Amino acid sequence: MKTTLLLSLLLALTTICVPMRDAVTQDAAAQDAPKKPPYEYRQEHDPDGIGKFYMGREIAHVMSYLGAGWLDRPEREKEEETSKLLPALKIKEGDVVADIGAGSGYYTLRLARLVGPKGKVLAPDLQPEMLKIIRAKMKAQKLANIEPILCTATDPKLPAGGVDLILLVDVYHEFSHPYEVTLELVKALKPKGRIVFVEFRLEDPNVPIKLVHKMTQKQVLKEMAPHPLRHVATLDFLPWQHVIIFEKNAKR
Repeated sequence: MKTTLLLSLLLALTTICVPMRDAVTQDAAAQDAPKKPPYEYRQEHDPDGIGKFYMGREIAHVMSYLGAGWLDRPEREKEEETSKLLPALKIKEGDVVADIGAGSGYYTLRLARLVGPKGKVLAPDLQPEMLKIIRAKMKAQKLANIEPILCTATDPKLPAGGVDLILLVDVYHEFSHPYEVTLELVKALKPKGRIVFVEFRLEDPNVPIKLVHKMTQKQVLKEMAPHPLRHVATLDFLPWQHVIIFEKNAKR
């Protein structure tokens, strides 16, 4: 009788304590998450923007797959000195790299050769037509270490804690949900993994790009401040773009 009573008491305590423990864990996780700055919506806005503002900046329209030819234009190397970017990032053979908003695969294929057969390039894009272009190039160049990924506006669909470096070339300013996507990007990074923003310099009026498709370094730093990232460096060796590098905090 005493044994039965004791077991009943233990069961009752477990029933009470487990939900309390789960609630405490959830509350701690909620407190640990970075606070989301609000989005604003304005009727009057730049025609190249979507009328949605984040931390004072208007979000740009996503470039359509119909503009893929501009990404692969022959003069891109001369204008942007693209061949200088990847060597400066010190990517190693065997690394797992994500090329976010991979587009036509301009950098994706170059990354695939850098990381080699033991490495991998994850290539998320919103547009299946862009992924089709990448697959055709993979086949033509016999590259098997690229994974095209059809992502969503809020989720790049990357493996948690599995990525050494995330590269965003002229794409972050087009995210309709920059806060939500950045949360997922940080989750995908390994401890001390890097996230690299390459954005056209808004500080320079001579950069011949539409205003909402450019960003200042100050704005990028502001938008990353809520997240567990440390600003490592800003490199300005390219003629038109910032290269702004962050590192994931080791404890996250």
